[in-house]
Amino acid sequence: MEIYLDHNASTPLDPRVIETMRGMLGEAFGNPSSPNWAGRPARAALDIARLQVASMLGCAADEIVFTSGGSEANNLAIKGVYFAQSHAGGHIVTSAIEHPAVIEPVRFLERLGAEITILPVDRTGRVDPDDLAKALRPSTTLVSIMHANNETGTIQPIAECAQIAREHNVPFHTDAAQTIGKIPTNVNGLGVDLLTIAAHKFYGPKGVGALYVRRGVELAPLVHGAGHESGRRAGTESALLTSGLGEACNLASNLSDNSRIQNLRDRLWHGLRDRLGDRIVLNGHRQHCLPNTLNVSFPGRVGADILAGLEGIAASTGSACHSGLVELSPTLRAMGIDPWVGMGTIRFSLGRRTTEEEIIVVTERVIGFIDAG
Repeated sequence: MEIYLDHNASTPLDPRVIETMRGMLGEAFGNPSSPNWAGRPARAALDIARLQVASMLGCAADEIVFTSGGSEANNLAIKGVYFAQSHAGGHIVTSAIEHPAVIEPVRFLERLGAEITILPVDRTGRVDPDDLAKALRPSTTLVSIMHANNETGTIQPIAECAQIAREHNVPFHTDAAQTIGKIPTNVNGLGVDLLTIAAHKFYGPKGVGALYVRRGVELAPLVHGAGHESGRRAGTESALLTSGLGEACNLASNLSDNSRIQNLRDRLWHGLRDRLGDRIVLNGHRQHCLPNTLNVSFPGRVGADILAGLEGIAASTGSACHSGLVELSPTLRAMGIDPWVGMGTIRFSLGRRTTEEEIIVVTERVIGFIDAG
């Protein structure tokens, strides 16, 4: 029995997304920028998708920039703001638990002369808004803090942090790749100026994403060429991929299934804890956590060995093995997790298709493997 509990890594295409994209394979072959009969269907599909993304985020359609995915959107937000405002000093604030798609662009800008402040997190993986307030300077050009962590599922106090940045007139970016379709992501409710989404994290196709850019935020393009995406991202847009993104956003606006998913997640946790006791440790915040994510450690064990022993179960580990040495992920390290505990970390991330039967099977297989020694 194959069981997929790695939805934070990627999700399967929703059948309704597939059907929408299938309709783009025939008629919408033209260039969306061509004002002729061939280009008009592609342009119409692009416009519909942009409206669907904007509707989900609660913003205007002209505030949406289509990208090739979450990594490009993060790069565009961070580098775009920096290069547009580098005259202001070039100080960037981010957190210690960001995805590499944020950390690496920040480090790149540091090599170009930007000053970087990395905010710490507590044991649960949360940033303290007071630390952000203390870190801001007159020269700060951007704050980038993820909405929720991909490994632990811990949700950050984005609204509070964004308000602090706004009071200092500093643009605020959040990587929401993990939160779309799981928790509310209205950009005005969050108070953010830039927000990243990636279609394949919420049942859309790989290779497409979007960046929300609040009106008035200056953004230098990364890709130069013709004036696509209102001059913010050159390159002919894909009606096929953006239509898939749009339909995925349309579906993600309905959060009603998340209570069922959370109940299954909690059942998995309680089933493991009740049988394993102190042989299992919960990582992340108990309340401020994505409804689908369970990050646990088995002290004294190695995550990769556990996964190898759970044949047929797709999940992720919070440690990596290099040349025989087990290393913690930067997120677990930033949280202060003891290596003896953290090296045995497994992340289970549930999805729309996860069933009660699957959770029962996973619980028994994990317990059986741990009990076997």
